[in-house]
Amino acid sequence: MSFAIRTYGLTKKFQRTNVLNGLYMDIPDGSIYGLVGSNGAGKTTTIKVLMNIFGPTSGRSEVLDADSRKLSPRQFSQIGYVSENQEMPDWMTVGYFLHYFSQFYPTWDRTLADELVKQFQLPLDRKLRHLSHGMRMKAALASSLAYRPKLMVLDEPFTGLDALVRDELIEGFLPRAENTTILISSHDLTEIESFASHIGYLDRGRLQFSEELDTLSGRFREVFVAFSSTPRLPEGLPASWMQPEVSGSAVRFIESRFDAERTPADVRRVLPGSGELAVNGMPLRAIFVALAKSSRTEA
Repeated sequence: MSFAIRTYGLTKKFQRTNVLNGLYMDIPDGSIYGLVGSNGAGKTTTIKVLMNIFGPTSGRSEVLDADSRKLSPRQFSQIGYVSENQEMPDWMTVGYFLHYFSQFYPTWDRTLADELVKQFQLPLDRKLRHLSHGMRMKAALASSLAYRPKLMVLDEPFTGLDALVRDELIEGFLPRAENTTILISSHDLTEIESFASHIGYLDRGRLQFSEELDTLSGRFREVFVAFSSTPRLPEGLPASWMQPEVSGSAVRFIESRFDAERTPADVRRVLPGSGELAVNGMPLRAIFVALAKSSRTEA
């Protein structure tokens, strides 16, 4: 398997604060990799180190087979980068902005740029400073897609956008990025779940897991175990049971390593006298909340 991005023990410290702590992350070529985590988890710092905006304190990372500290114009010409707080030349009109950008990228596709302008309904004669936040994000995305990059890096692109604009952005970049690796950090987990192929969960600068979304969704389940009377939770519950609690005459927990045979067997072994077992799937947002709560409990 080949990888568009790899990190090896990546560490970033600001004064005495460790923001990244020995980060190991592999992003396969052609994947849509969602990097999720709570505020302050280190998502934006990770992206800025990868883009050589920040230098690492220790460790290293590779982007498109090059050391991220030595990215050349050749690599940058194959990388699209869009950030929620992206600085743009506000005095330029949209049309001049796209024309200006096109001069730096040999692979600029004028036909694709025109299609994106039409799809995003970008006003070519309006200055960037007069655009709404949503329109600015569309202009930034159009300028990054038009040269058909090998890698797209999107840092919180949906923040502050209404649902319609989010849908328009997603519908704009997904069909145009068929052969592109996408790294996207976002709090909008519902949207991420609709198109990501891989998920990485960052917590206090450490990658807690990194896996295909289908695998992640398959191993997390919300479990309810019925009893004839109010049960008590014994000691020594399986480590994969998260947030176990008694609710009336039932025990509820989140199984983070669900197995159709092992999990019911564990329930019968650990909770004698248990009755009917109900198992429910969990959306990505619910999984994220469970992990965040568990992390706070362990801190």
